[in-house]
Amino acid sequence: MDELQLARQEINAADEEMARLFEKRMEAARKIAAYKKEHGLPVFDEAREKQVLESGAERVEDDELRGYYTEFLRDVMTVSKQFQSCLMEGMKIAYCGAPGAFACLAAGKVFPDAKKIGFPSFKEAYAAVENGECDAAVLPLENSFAGEVGQVTDLLFSGSLFINGTTALSVSHDLLAARGTRLEDVTEVVSHPQALAQCSAFLKAHHLRETTFENTALAAQYVVEKHDPHLAAIASSASAEEYGLDILAQNIQDVQNNTTRFAILSRAENRSLAKRSGAHFVLMFTVKNEAGALARALNIVGAHGFNMRTLRSRPMKELLWQYYFYLEAEGNIHGNEGKCMLEELQVCCDRVKPVGTFTE
Repeated sequence: MDELQLARQEINAADEEMARLFEKRMEAARKIAAYKKEHGLPVFDEAREKQVLESGAERVEDDELRGYYTEFLRDVMTVSKQFQSCLMEGMKIAYCGAPGAFACLAAGKVFPDAKKIGFPSFKEAYAAVENGECDAAVLPLENSFAGEVGQVTDLLFSGSLFINGTTALSVSHDLLAARGTRLEDVTEVVSHPQALAQCSAFLKAHHLRETTFENTALAAQYVVEKHDPHLAAIASSASAEEYGLDILAQNIQDVQNNTTRFAILSRAENRSLAKRSGAHFVLMFTVKNEAGALARALNIVGAHGFNMRTLRSRPMKELLWQYYFYLEAEGNIHGNEGKCMLEELQVCCDRVKPVGTFTE
């Protein structure tokens, strides 16, 4: 037997072993897909992929082969992601609005292969995940210009879902109208209150009357239904394409660097994220009605080494002049320091509710 045949036999033997290991790896990928579906997580995990490539490269001692092995691993992970996407195609993602809504675009960014289902309100989209109709929801947390989305914050406080991730979407508002409409003929503009607020300078400059709507895409649908030459909607260019509307003016928002941060919500909490570098958590709480209670609560958070980056208050609907607090901080809330912090907060808080962990 010559050297060529011997080398090919070695390759065949290696391929047989690799085939068995491939099946073992893909079975693990199947379990990961099931976990991601349960916890409302996307297929692509950039931090994990980077970790696999870095640790994989360290296993190869041959400098000449190390780069090829990295490419090999990248190809294997591509196949794994394709397999997971196939398994998760039946995943249903809830959002507020209709096709073309910014929430729909955000859902498509995180879950490109899942079925996106629009609901008329934040509450209905949230409830669809709670009752099992959908696997996850993508809802807006805050906008860089208009601030928090209070309705969603209230749902986080009263509901049972967990934040397992966030994604940011650059928002560009356009003025949409029925085919053939001229800007000078428009007298009324319909859109979501935040979209109207984000475009206030343009609306005032053109003396346009504002009418609030549940969602930007639904506002675009309303303009299609009315076919009124005096009516326009503020929505995305995707909505214009979806519903066959003309774009009368582009990028009409007051601030060009306009970004909305969306939360990915599911029924189960993904605690494994807490151990990652750059982990953040959301904590919601109410304090006892006594002097210094809020200050003590915040001091407890800081004393355990957690760096707060967001603190907001919201009124409690059922209690006049009573408030709850929304807090975001850096760190692992499920580690020893986090557990001690939660225990100590019970002294000065009536209610303490961890809402989720995520990385950005």
